[in-house]
Amino acid sequence: MKKFLALLAISGLFLASCSDDDDTTTSAVTPPPPVEITSGTANFTTYVAVGNSLTAGFSDAALFVDGQTASYPNMLASNFALAGGGAFNIPFMADNFGGATFAGNPILGNRLILSFESGSPAPVPVAGAGTTEITNVLSGPFNNMGVPGATSFQLLAPGFGNLEGVPIGQANPYFARFASGPAASVIQDATNQNPTFFSLWIGNNDILGYATSGGAGEDHNLTGITDPAMYGGSDITNNDVFASVYQTLLQALTANGADGVVANIPDVTTIPFFTTVPFAPLDPTNPAFGPQIPTLNATFAGLNNVFTALGVPERSIQFAADAASPVIISDESLPNLSAQITGALLAGGADPGTAAVFGFLYGQSRPATPEDLLVLTSSGIIATLNETALATLVGLGLPPETAGQLAVNGVTFPLEDQWVLTPSEQESVRNATTSYNLTIEALAAQFGLAFVDANGFLSEFAESGFPLPDGSVASATFGTGGGFSLDGVHPSPRGYALLANLFVESINQTYGSNLPGVNPLDFTGLYLN
Repeated sequence: MKKFLALLAISGLFLASCSDDDDTTTSAVTPPPPVEITSGTANFTTYVAVGNSLTAGFSDAALFVDGQTASYPNMLASNFALAGGGAFNIPFMADNFGGATFAGNPILGNRLILSFESGSPAPVPVAGAGTTEITNVLSGPFNNMGVPGATSFQLLAPGFGNLEGVPIGQANPYFARFASGPAASVIQDATNQNPTFFSLWIGNNDILGYATSGGAGEDHNLTGITDPAMYGGSDITNNDVFASVYQTLLQALTANGADGVVANIPDVTTIPFFTTVPFAPLDPTNPAFGPQIPTLNATFAGLNNVFTALGVPERSIQFAADAASPVIISDESLPNLSAQITGALLAGGADPGTAAVFGFLYGQSRPATPEDLLVLTSSGIIATLNETALATLVGLGLPPETAGQLAVNGVTFPLEDQWVLTPSEQESVRNATTSYNLTIEALAAQFGLAFVDANGFLSEFAESGFPLPDGSVASATFGTGGGFSLDGVHPSPRGYALLANLFVESINQTYGSNLPGVNPLDFTGLYLN
């Protein structure tokens, strides 16, 4: 604004200098009329947002008031209000702690903040007791129908918000707070509001649980199981099931002629939850690790000879004294060589107990490679004692001291499946993501809806970041980039603002509206307390 006013002043002087000396009149500069914000062909009167945690405004591993206020649907609603949009009601949590109780018993943890108490910043739960009680049911209806944890098919499930099902894991605690009744479904409560415009962003959790669990669940595109009642929380939804459910959701949301916007599914392997912990985190300058390297290498020498003899030298365990070394992982896709390892070590003169334990531990192990993705939560357990492994090894007959030496996560005890997403598991994630996104884009075209390529945007965001109005760049760097929250999965408020603008751009292009979007700098990149 200052530059614009200065330009006017200079222009005025120029005009005065060129005028007749006897002319003492001045010309008033008429400012341009304000731009009228219009909805184009869309009707924003009643906007309902349907989805999961990304729609609810979940961040820093929790749902809380400030995060809900900074949800992308609330940002969209503020734009819609400029073009005839009505009220946007949110089922707010009771406070900013994020935790919640059920009948007085804690069931949801507090949000994360950065703590500097250890000398280096680390995410920790915020101190304090939350006051959100799940059984205190709210009176709706609510325009933000984002339900953290919901999969696509769960949006159709009657009773998904039944309070009686929450303690036994058969209902969602977030939806139970604001469902219209014990038999209600999310899509039923959404469509009962007769929305004139909707957003739908769903499908992330149909893949995410599998990925964040290190592929511990089932890929039902491989099992062929199409009954969601048989699915676990860490499974990948069958592609055909997803396509059928998604079409049903759109049919329900557009039954009254409503317009809307849909978004596809990001490639979750690009988010900080999978890109922060390096595959080779074992630092030889660490005084707790470096001095142990000669002993460790001597311990594994005989095993490495066996690996070479079996034709798999790439499985050999060798720690470097002059560079960071990869962790040792368990890879269930590998042939299990336990019996061969035990037999070879016995033939080489090892005692039966040692030979059996080495076969048990390293039959499907290998060093991690750059193609492996270590989950964010693995940072807290790498190079720590695995108490369960210790007890198991003692049970196999090892002395406690020896068992402890062979029970160090990622060093002597291979990191378990839950901590690593291997290339074969990543392939399952990619294949499902590709299939879901083809379905979403095709159905968006079929129903004449605005389409948001969230996958393309977040992939580009992960690679190069996004420029902000002040010249800075928001990035996906964990903790400092400003785009993601401290759980490494959900955006920060600033990240949600960037996504809101992506939605606005698509809505404007599809419906001829001229919504202005939001300024990402109005939203924090990281909550400081």
